[in-house]
Amino acid sequence: MEGIVLEAMLVGEIEGTFNVPSYQRGYRWSEEEVTRLLSDIHDIFDENSQTARNYCLQPIVVRRSGEQFDLIDGQQRLTTLYLIYRYMSIASNGWLVKSPRFSLIYETRTKSAEFLEKMDKSLRDDNIDFWFICNAYETIENWFNQFGDKMSVVMGDFNAYLAKYVKVIWYEVDVSQDAIALFTRLNIGKIPLTSAELIKAMFLSRDHNEGMDKERQEEIALQWDNIEKELHNDKLWYFLTNSINTGYQTRIDLVLDLIAGKVGDTKEKYYTFFRFDARRKGENLKDIWQEILHTFLILKDWHGNHELYHKIGYLIASRYKTLSDIYAALKNQSKREFVSILDGFIRESIDIQENYADLSYEKTGDYAKISRLLLLFNVESVRRNGEKTEWFPFDKFKYQEDGKVVWSLEHIHAQQSQGMKKQEEWREWLRLHIPSVQSLNGDNENLIAQMKEKFEQPILLRQDFERLQEKVVERLSVSGNVEYMHSIANLALLNSSDNAALNNSTFDVKRNEIIQMDKNGAFIPFCTKMVFLKYYTPSEENQLHFWGQADRRAYVSFINDVLKDYLKEPITMEQSSETVEEKEVK
Repeated sequence: MEGIVLEAMLVGEIEGTFNVPSYQRGYRWSEEEVTRLLSDIHDIFDENSQTARNYCLQPIVVRRSGEQFDLIDGQQRLTTLYLIYRYMSIASNGWLVKSPRFSLIYETRTKSAEFLEKMDKSLRDDNIDFWFICNAYETIENWFNQFGDKMSVVMGDFNAYLAKYVKVIWYEVDVSQDAIALFTRLNIGKIPLTSAELIKAMFLSRDHNEGMDKERQEEIALQWDNIEKELHNDKLWYFLTNSINTGYQTRIDLVLDLIAGKVGDTKEKYYTFFRFDARRKGENLKDIWQEILHTFLILKDWHGNHELYHKIGYLIASRYKTLSDIYAALKNQSKREFVSILDGFIRESIDIQENYADLSYEKTGDYAKISRLLLLFNVESVRRNGEKTEWFPFDKFKYQEDGKVVWSLEHIHAQQSQGMKKQEEWREWLRLHIPSVQSLNGDNENLIAQMKEKFEQPILLRQDFERLQEKVVERLSVSGNVEYMHSIANLALLNSSDNAALNNSTFDVKRNEIIQMDKNGAFIPFCTKMVFLKYYTPSEENQLHFWGQADRRAYVSFINDVLKDYLKEPITMEQSSETVEEKEVK
């Protein structure tokens, strides 16, 4: 990359002759794209603050060829900018706006330069390029005409914006670069240059080496590649971010964005590059690189520290804090102070106004609160392992094969049939529950026979299924109140399946499914596995096929114990005066 020239350049500073090579298609921007560019540039001025913001266009990628440049990428943008300048110059008779300082020629259209200069619309139909160029020019003309008497003022402002605020990233590759190969990479599949690529080029370009010899540049290139490689370790990556479909072409962007202070809602595509480009003008590149390296090593240190890994990992996974928030909290803090800050964040994340016992799966807003509480319960249960040999697998929790986060709150024991509307789902529900009823003590032969009969019927009516379902649920449940049904005492983090029959199953069916999933190597959150293995329930109160009051009480007690340092008050189980003694149905 030593032959690269890379810089942020104001549109008003672009000059020279640009040749559009024959391997590129011609100009093809439509009215919509031209209008969007005009409006975007016009809107950079904020009437309220009376200030203009910087605006960046996509990179202009060129290769010097004698006295001119081969335009590898950016033809559409540069041609449109030329047409805007050309229109403003003609409309103001060259008084308000001068002619463009650059020109374009098309290798396959020998008369293109002359056409662009004269804008002779009578030649519109001579070829397809001229047709699109004429349409774009008329779009520009119509856009400025909408301002009527104020057009001259708008035009003057527009010209000033191009000179002061609108930038392109000037990316000049070495003359030895294979222009066709680079054009193909940038245009086949529309793969744009990223901030990371531009920043890497900044370190390795010929104009910005600031005394760095070739050996030092090669060392930086090697370290850069090693950072990228390490960030492709999903255990590290999914600890740092919730980005499943990352949106990053290179993962080092995460580190660069962190240093640049880029937040998620930043609309400026090349925000990070411009921050580094601005720093380059006042700082030594060697010092900037050391900061990049140091920042990455901090992230690796967090990942390797058992306590920090779980606390930071939870805050990011729960979406209560971002990596940027946590990185900012680290500054000027000792490790003890940093841990204290993290603990404060965690307390805040589950600090709710209502009583924890009042949280309900069915209440608007409570779903997210319960989910966060149970995620913390899982993470902290793993962290508190006395030998510190267990590490909560954020990569498995966040990533699934279909590229989606599929964990959700599920009822440990379900008594309703929400979402089950099809005969196939009703039959599947019966199929899943037949083995559980068969495993019960007592005379259940008649019920099993009815289940098999309805399962095999060509047509299964809703009313027949619901009557039978009620009997099955009664056998596979314990008597007593059902107020607990949507409380945290009956909820766990489970794989969110599209199988409505399984989602609406009783405890024993879900227990068998969880065990089978575990045998098959699927990731089951730690506490969810413990729930279905009856780990929390004392042996003298254990009922293998049921999820009863003793189980719920033991489950909540463990949650309180694990989260005692973070809960503002213990979670309680409200006991209704109507609760009767729970018994297994024999």
